[in-house]
Amino acid sequence: MQYLKTYLQKITDRGNTKLAESIQKTAEDVGNRYIKTFSFSTHEIGLLFGNIQSGKTGQMFGIMCKAADLGFPAFVLLTTDNIVLQQQTLDRVKADLEGFCICGENDSRLFTDNSLIQPAIIVLKKNARILKLWANILNSTGFMKGNPLFIIDDEADAASLNTLVNRDCQSSINKYLDIIKNVASSSLYLQVTGTPQAIFLQTIASGWHPYFTYYFQPGDTYLGGDFFFPISGKPNCISFLDIIKKPTHSVVLRHLAVSAQILSSGGKVSNCLFHPSVRIATHQRFADEVKQELDWCRANADSEFRAELQSQYERLTPSKSKKQPFEVVFSKAIELLTKKSIKVLIMNGKTNIDSAEYSNGCCFIIGGNTLGRGVTFPALQTIYYTRTSKKPQADTMWQHSRMFGYDRDSGMMMVFIDEKLYKLFADINATNNSIISQIERGIDDIKLYYPSGLNPTRKNVLDNDHIEIILGGTNYYPFYPDNDSIEAISKLLEPFLETELYYQVSLRLFKEILSHIIPSPDFKLQAFQSIMDTLLAEQPTAQGILLVRRGRNVAQGTGALLSPNDWQIGGSFSDKAVLTMYQVTGAKGWRGKQLWVPNIKLPNNTMYYNVFEEEC
Repeated sequence: MQYLKTYLQKITDRGNTKLAESIQKTAEDVGNRYIKTFSFSTHEIGLLFGNIQSGKTGQMFGIMCKAADLGFPAFVLLTTDNIVLQQQTLDRVKADLEGFCICGENDSRLFTDNSLIQPAIIVLKKNARILKLWANILNSTGFMKGNPLFIIDDEADAASLNTLVNRDCQSSINKYLDIIKNVASSSLYLQVTGTPQAIFLQTIASGWHPYFTYYFQPGDTYLGGDFFFPISGKPNCISFLDIIKKPTHSVVLRHLAVSAQILSSGGKVSNCLFHPSVRIATHQRFADEVKQELDWCRANADSEFRAELQSQYERLTPSKSKKQPFEVVFSKAIELLTKKSIKVLIMNGKTNIDSAEYSNGCCFIIGGNTLGRGVTFPALQTIYYTRTSKKPQADTMWQHSRMFGYDRDSGMMMVFIDEKLYKLFADINATNNSIISQIERGIDDIKLYYPSGLNPTRKNVLDNDHIEIILGGTNYYPFYPDNDSIEAISKLLEPFLETELYYQVSLRLFKEILSHIIPSPDFKLQAFQSIMDTLLAEQPTAQGILLVRRGRNVAQGTGALLSPNDWQIGGSFSDKAVLTMYQVTGAKGWRGKQLWVPNIKLPNNTMYYNVFEEEC
């Protein structure tokens, strides 16, 4: 049986030709580059990276089918520790994939009886008890002692990594995933996520840093980071809460106008999401506010409400439906209000809301953590987001981006957000684009950077002994450097006269100059070179500032290489990398010989994260 061909045909038969083409490209690329070359004698780990809510599940299924075509007889598909999500994933596997023996968490007998006659897919949630159970099942059957195992870890950054790495211990889920990997004669472990920050900051020695990374592009109708958080300017879909006098009132009016347009045009659902805080009391307060505003709409239906609804209506530019006349929209809004068919739902640890409740009609959903990873809201058109943290994390914030997706109408999206929070999201999007650029350009040592005060991920999964932060705006130079060829550096710098205060040059020249530096252990040359690669991946023509100074009689180890004047010149460039090259005389240290000594300053107010393998 041709598993991939069968799966693609099923998608095509459903009318999703473009999706089938995308999945085929991903499956064939990953299959030809990484699965075909698998030795069937090693344990390897890779990463499938896609945007939030951009269709990762279909891409995962395509890769699994390709792997089955190439000889993998057993698959473990991991979901987050959520009973409903695990069951939904199991149901989708059964609906989408043919020719496999599909097993849930309680189907050990089915797995054993199948005896790998059909390729087996075992769908498990990342729960220590469940993983321990199946580690024992896989071991006791003996099937895997002579067969490879393909593990697909959805949301791999969420629970799989070792949260006890800084205590010299191993967390339970991480431990049992290790056991499941190693119970087979060989394994290919595919991490899948839209927020890979924690994964890229794992060491190779940990066993959780990917050997390869594949990024798949979202489809044409996807609304993602660049739509909401472009490089420059504020898009029309963003409203800053800082300048709105009655925010909840504005959100309710906007969503009523959008919902009336969608529902009167044949649409089934229009959702609004409030994400104000993790506090349950705050959720109830906002639910009460929404209900009060709806009561106001009913009480003022023929006066202020009509005028305000028309003001919101005039701002709508629907792209997926014909804009209805205002009287039609107004009538639908009145119908929603008078029949009290509008749903106000609270989703948090104290409530249990099924997805069916927000799959039709006009809904206002209020919550906290439960609105994040793994939860999808159809036709989400209006978002109110004010959740803050003293120590914000990029991956957690990005997982809160429920506004991303395919079924949104770009002409009717609206995100109500604080301006400061919007800037944080824009910074996260910039780094995401940097990661994508690095992957697409084939850079192996992917670097992350964020503004000061924004952490890439939670600290308990990062090995403190192997993570360092290089601060933008800080001058770095090696205390005990050497040159592999002072003549080669002198030749490169020959065109740059000391009479000029500075030159603007390509970062590629920076890399060439630094390639001749033999650093001392205090100077992470490889990290700086990787950061240059990162900046060039984003902008191939990226420029830096070069200062060249010759015949400097500087003492070694004094703590300050640069003269006050050169320090001031370099410091005046806050948004560019600055490389100052000092040719020292060697009269005051430096092993008594002339040397070129580099001093590097990266763009200000930025923290660059570096993972290093050697012991400190």
